[in-house]
Amino acid sequence: MSDLPSFNSERVAIPSVLRQFTRRRSTTEKCELCSAELAPLHAHLLEPVRRQILCACEACSLLFCGQMGASYLRIPRRISLLPEFQMTDAEWEALMIPINLAFFYRDSASGRMVAMYPSPAGATESLLSLDSWEEIRSQNHALQTLEPDVEALLVDRVSAEPSYFIVPIDECFRLVGIIRMHWKGLSGGTEVWRHIQELFSGLRSRSSHIERHPEAARA
Repeated sequence: MSDLPSFNSERVAIPSVLRQFTRRRSTTEKCELCSAELAPLHAHLLEPVRRQILCACEACSLLFCGQMGASYLRIPRRISLLPEFQMTDAEWEALMIPINLAFFYRDSASGRMVAMYPSPAGATESLLSLDSWEEIRSQNHALQTLEPDVEALLVDRVSAEPSYFIVPIDECFRLVGIIRMHWKGLSGGTEVWRHIQELFSGLRSRSSHIERHPEAARA
């Protein structure tokens, strides 16, 4: 994949990365570290300093991620549906995110939570109210399991039934890519919403683990 710019700016435009997520691949992909051919399902690595996502073979992903001070982080494949996630409408509004699609991840370099939402211009950072976020975090044990930089809470409050997932960070940019590549007019058009629904349906079907509150698990 191509370079993924830093999230320090208000709006993050990453067209080259988004094309990787949305275009139909006509040629075999290669490891961006050793040029070996890759299987359709392969590892993704994150370079935290530049927020760059790379496609990698299994050997390189183990070599460059398995030691202290490694340059890359391996993006995990965990997809967890959170059916008991606790968030009221008032708590969501307190986060001051202008749309009902967003993702949240912890940036290890700055030591803070980052809130991003997709838009036709790319991924945009929203100023996150720390007090509001801590209140939500305290009510949801699953958020304490997020791996910094490489995992995110993905929120869908557009659908009739809100959905919350823990997903690999590259799935968030798949959503960003869909919106950037398919949005038309003021409302987006039927095509983009069909793609968005397909993405969330796919996440549900691929969810291999459902996080539940400890109290519910003991019941």
